[in-house]
Amino acid sequence: MTLYFLLKYLHLIGASVLLGTGAGIAFFMLRAHLTGDPTVIAAVARIVVLADGLFTATAVVVQPLTGIALASQAGYALTEGWIVLSVALYLLTGVFWLPVVWIQIQMRNLAAISASEGKPLPVRYYILFRIWFAFGFPAFGAVMIIFWLMISRPSIW
Repeated sequence: MTLYFLLKYLHLIGASVLLGTGAGIAFFMLRAHLTGDPTVIAAVARIVVLADGLFTATAVVVQPLTGIALASQAGYALTEGWIVLSVALYLLTGVFWLPVVWIQIQMRNLAAISASEGKPLPVRYYILFRIWFAFGFPAFGAVMIIFWLMISRPSIW
């Protein structure tokens, strides 16, 4: 096994974890939300926050490290258009992901309080949910474009 193959493998695993965890978290949070049950939402949100911390955050760190090393091993300049665009989209994803992590924690806490008090979810929960939901589209779209850029490596400039 060559260093290039190992880096490529780790980079693809990291990309898959980012895409898969993101899609899974979105699915489970949406399904929990649709129940309207604070107990279900609190339980699912606890798992989602944990998964984001364990899997997504780890992959967020691994991706740039393996990406830079992989580009170096493959002889690509970091100024190549598809790499620059990938990095810009990666940063854009982070701009949406960081608030989403905070929002998920807030949604978890609000749902847990509602569940423990036997009360309905507060208006603030629904506002946060709408923001969380809206932020998922540009982040997910950017990741999908990054996948395409990694595979096709188009000549942009």
